[in-house]
Amino acid sequence: MSSGTPDPLEALLARSRATPPPGNLAPEVWRRIALAESHEAENGALQRLNHWFTRWPSAALFLATCALAGLLLAEVRASQLERDRNTQLARSYLVLIDPLLHEMSTAPRP
Repeated sequence: MSSGTPDPLEALLARSRATPPPGNLAPEVWRRIALAESHEAENGALQRLNHWFTRWPSAALFLATCALAGLLLAEVRASQLERDRNTQLARSYLVLIDPLLHEMSTAPRP
C-alpha cells in the first residue's frame, strides 16, 4: 500500500488498544468454559455418533448392515408367506380327498 492512504486496520487497532479488557474477565472465561463443557457432556454420545458416521468406512459398514438386515427381513417374510401358502394347499387337498376317504371307509370290504 502506498504511504499516502491510511490503513483501515490501524484505526481498529488503535481503538482496541485504548479499550482495556474488563476487570472480571477471568470469571466470565471460566463461566463460558463450564457452559461449553456442560454442552459437550449433554451432546457427547451424539457427537461420538456423528464423528463415527463422518468416516466413510463406518458409514459404508452401516449401509451394508442395513441392506443385509433388510434382505434378511424380506427372506423371513417370503418364507412365512410360502409356509402359509403350503398350509393352505395342504388343507385344500385334504378337503378335496376327504369325500373319497369317507366313501372308502363306508364301502363294504370284500
